[in-house]
Amino acid sequence: MCGISGEVRFDGRPPDAAAVTRMTEAMRSRGPDDEGLYADDWVLLGHRRLTIIDLSDAGGQPMVRDDLGLALVFNGCIYNYPQLREELRNAGYSFHSTSDTEVILVAYAHWGERFVDHLVGMFAIGLVDRPRRRLVLARDRLGIKPLYLAEAPGRLRFASTLPALLRAGDVDTGIDPVGLHHYLSWHSIVPAPRTVLRGVRKLPPATVRVIEADGRSREQVYWQPDYVREPADAGMDAADWRAAISDALRTAVRRRLVADVPVGVLLSGGLDSSLIVALLAEAGQEHLRTFSIGFDSRGDESGDEFHYSDLVARAYDTDHHRIRLADDDLTPAVRGAVLAMTEPMGSHDVVAFHLLSEQVARHVKVAQSGQGADEVFAGYGYHQPLTQVPRHGAAETFAAAFFDRGHDELRAIVGPAYALEHDASRELLTDHLAAPGAQTALDAVLRLDTHLMLPDDPVKRVDSMSMAWGLEVRTPFLDQDLVTLAARCPPEHKVAQGGKGVLKEVAREVLPAEVVDRPKGYFPVPALRNVDGPVRELVAEALQAPVARERGLFRPEYVARLLAEPDRAEAAAGSNKLWQLGLLELWLQTHDIR
Repeated sequence: MCGISGEVRFDGRPPDAAAVTRMTEAMRSRGPDDEGLYADDWVLLGHRRLTIIDLSDAGGQPMVRDDLGLALVFNGCIYNYPQLREELRNAGYSFHSTSDTEVILVAYAHWGERFVDHLVGMFAIGLVDRPRRRLVLARDRLGIKPLYLAEAPGRLRFASTLPALLRAGDVDTGIDPVGLHHYLSWHSIVPAPRTVLRGVRKLPPATVRVIEADGRSREQVYWQPDYVREPADAGMDAADWRAAISDALRTAVRRRLVADVPVGVLLSGGLDSSLIVALLAEAGQEHLRTFSIGFDSRGDESGDEFHYSDLVARAYDTDHHRIRLADDDLTPAVRGAVLAMTEPMGSHDVVAFHLLSEQVARHVKVAQSGQGADEVFAGYGYHQPLTQVPRHGAAETFAAAFFDRGHDELRAIVGPAYALEHDASRELLTDHLAAPGAQTALDAVLRLDTHLMLPDDPVKRVDSMSMAWGLEVRTPFLDQDLVTLAARCPPEHKVAQGGKGVLKEVAREVLPAEVVDRPKGYFPVPALRNVDGPVRELVAEALQAPVARERGLFRPEYVARLLAEPDRAEAAAGSNKLWQLGLLELWLQTHDIR
């Protein structure tokens, strides 16, 4: 787990070593243990290291194999690297380290651009093929590890974070109207390849991009499971699917134990993280370290779920850390979280993850977390009505439940310079849902949730906040084999029992019924959900700052109306418009984007 960066030149000029050094230094928190640079005449790589596997200098990066003509920077973890190492050794290759990094290099030497097909894990890769004079960029199947790109005449730069690219300089920081449209439509999500900035793009998940030294490039999506029923599964009943999902999840949890340091669990007390704890205990993990966080309550709204996390911790005798923070801790944490955001993220629980990660990183370098289960196994409320609509009705049903605002309302909010004539967000939604490879309306939406939305909401949120403290978070519910299996699973097994039915049946084998059948919870941070007190003052200051008025993202009369009367109903629903708008301006100002 690390931070990677690089620059490749197409105009005969040498790469800018100072710019790559600045990018690398900007990601010190992602890799506090070591740093390195690799230079060639047309490409330069930078790396910050967090030591998880092969703690020796032999596992350092950039990793170079002169005998293979390859150099590599890599962020993430390859869970099946021991098996791949043995397979490649049997094919005649030698190794000089025990790291998963070297396995990637040798895998490319053996399989070429199809090397990604053999990798099980989370990764963002920058690999230099010196004999062919090409740079290969790759991102894992579910987009767990980020990779940002900034192109300019004669060059391309890449980095694990958008702020690192800004640190290098010479980036078009104008607001992308389409990215802004997505941000204001979809709970602050801007799907790849866009960001809110015109000059920065993201390599999409499950994508390999090959860049030649003359500037030519090509991209290939190397993985996309079909959300259809397979003839081979026709004889499977509910019990068979439960058994298959159970086996795949156990494999996913075990895979994510690979490390040369202890592995903990972020235990919210919900079904997903509790199930991870139970399966780790079943796999023989003793004195497992678990971590929960809670905040001050507001009225009838609880600020913690300690009752459930304590129950699970006692049941499996974990070394449990209960972290309680007061509202006074939140305002400074908002600024810290915004600084750590690779992109603006309007979910109120971003700050909670930032605070939680700070505490967890004092005890472990690696933790497992339950992100992704709701998207993969139909755990959200809007999934339920989708079982009652035809395939072509998916877009209308999803938009009614998920969109923050419609196109006409959005045009009335943003400044004239950013108002689009066309409904860019609805068009992208419709195109994605209509694509072949999904059998029912729910199949199409689950594909959208998992492959388009999820990488740029909960996954990005957890990666950004955890890596701000040098903490690696692993997500078993986003295991590629588990996701592929769940995509084939009939929708009725997933929406059963109010959502995640098949997962709840797996959980009944190992968890107390009180945890399995509890009401669905969300990360509770009442002070942020209600946007009041010092947090509201911070948001108001950002929206009224001179730079915000000059930028003109939002119409002044709309901002004045929000500030005069915050929408409490929306705050309670977790989709507060004041917070969403203020957070975007706060992020832009924090990173000195004008």
